[in-house]
Amino acid sequence: MEIKKLGVVGAGQMGGGIAQVAAAVGIQIWVHDISEELIEKAFTGIARGLKRQVEKGRIEASAVEAIMGRLNPALALSDFSDCDFVVEAATEREDLKLKIFSGLDEVCKPEAILSTNTSSIPITRIAAATLRPDKVIGMHFMNPVPVMKLVEIIRGLPTSDATHDTTEALAKRLGKTCAYANDFPGFIVNRILLPMLNEAMVALMEGVGKPEDIDTAMKLGTNQPMGPLALADLIGLDTCLSIMEVLHRGHGDKYRPCPMLRQYVDAGWLGKKTGRGFYDYSKKG
Repeated sequence: MEIKKLGVVGAGQMGGGIAQVAAAVGIQIWVHDISEELIEKAFTGIARGLKRQVEKGRIEASAVEAIMGRLNPALALSDFSDCDFVVEAATEREDLKLKIFSGLDEVCKPEAILSTNTSSIPITRIAAATLRPDKVIGMHFMNPVPVMKLVEIIRGLPTSDATHDTTEALAKRLGKTCAYANDFPGFIVNRILLPMLNEAMVALMEGVGKPEDIDTAMKLGTNQPMGPLALADLIGLDTCLSIMEVLHRGHGDKYRPCPMLRQYVDAGWLGKKTGRGFYDYSKKG
């Protein structure tokens, strides 16, 4: 099935990035969030990012108008009724995602594929919230979406071959490289990545080093582009905690979230998006 109309649930950093890369290859996009203001904020951010690409000579100015012209606000899930494919990119909360998928199942046409950008929650469980479990699949993009080449594709137990093949073709059309994961909590990337970030937090909590020293050691000692604590701040500490909780429930005590991580989330220190996490961003820029 060729994807001509695509819906995106969630106008945050991930949803906006997914909408941008899909619009760039000629797909008509509908973006939904809890308010029109959030959708407009996402569109403004996309336009700003595209303008920077023009200034750097990466795209033509004419492409900006074309891409922005393919972006449409969806003020209700029912606006997805004619979409061929929907990507859910809402907050990493299982109860929220189950509610969204139940709602999408009611309003989307029977042949539409429903995918989730979840980074940890089992696809089979999400699919069970619908009456079309064979058409539900995981499509985990990396952040920032326009830059990162990887998409993890995760089949749930009932996911059909046709759903898998259509999703794979869409990912490749978006210029992404696919990695295929089985439906275990955390899949591949976050099952390996988040415990590393969590251990960096434990090292900080135990006084092994300051945030700058831990991040410098990992950047220069293991050739990573960003230190684990800075990366956790970028992801969002609330998201990190949610993923660690899924891993803990699914895989046992070796994935127990760091107590300091819980404390920071309780304090509202969620990283870059709130101005404070392991680093203070209120004084930067």
